[in-house]
Amino acid sequence: MLAPPSLVSAPETTSIDQEKEKDNLPTGADVLTLPFWLVNVPRSEWPEECPGFLRDLPLKSIRCLSTPDELYQRQGWETVTEIVRTNRIDRFQRVPSDLRKYLQYTAQIKAKYGSVMKFVVRERLRFGEGEPEDLRPRGKPFEYDEDIKILYNDWPYGVEKDIVHLVVWTKFELEDDPATDDLTPKARREIEEYVQKTFCSRVPPEQVVWFKNWKSLKSIHAVEHFHVMLKDPDLDFIKEITGGDVPLVATI
Repeated sequence: MLAPPSLVSAPETTSIDQEKEKDNLPTGADVLTLPFWLVNVPRSEWPEECPGFLRDLPLKSIRCLSTPDELYQRQGWETVTEIVRTNRIDRFQRVPSDLRKYLQYTAQIKAKYGSVMKFVVRERLRFGEGEPEDLRPRGKPFEYDEDIKILYNDWPYGVEKDIVHLVVWTKFELEDDPATDDLTPKARREIEEYVQKTFCSRVPPEQVVWFKNWKSLKSIHAVEHFHVMLKDPDLDFIKEITGGDVPLVATI
């Protein structure tokens, strides 16, 4: 039986609580009663109402944002490989505070550029202005390097910190099967050959996985891309293949 509120013992103060107090973040029982849009936000930055970029979110996002960062459990390599093996890509999620930053930043980008796609094409991929001719491939899939760009995922999923999350952007189409919302066998084979040549030549194959989001999970629809995750790779190699790229999340 639940005790009356006045008889419930106050949560024990922990070292995590003490650290959060330094950052002016809510601690202990306070976190349990906060609306999701105030969790992981310093008290001094609390808005008076739910920000527009956090309204009308799916339940999965609300649950994530309701979780204090220190209670979030990052997904390890075994979990990552199982998610990819079973094609349950929907099980990936971001660290709660990163998800908040992602939603806020994308709202600002849409207001400034009109769409996230235009921003990515112009500022991240440098594929011209994003006009149809700028995104027209020179050749067949994976034939020319100029049709491909490898960058960090600007807003990586909440995986263990020794896992590097990259995105391979392409000007050419990666063919989907409308009946399954998944890659065709031909497209899957082409990607696999590219991953083997590009990544598995420098990283042990058992430390490399790749996947392509279902159409229903894509955040950017107009530019083709797939994801590559590498466990504990040589960071000089990562710097080489990304051209020294830095993810946006590291700059905010």
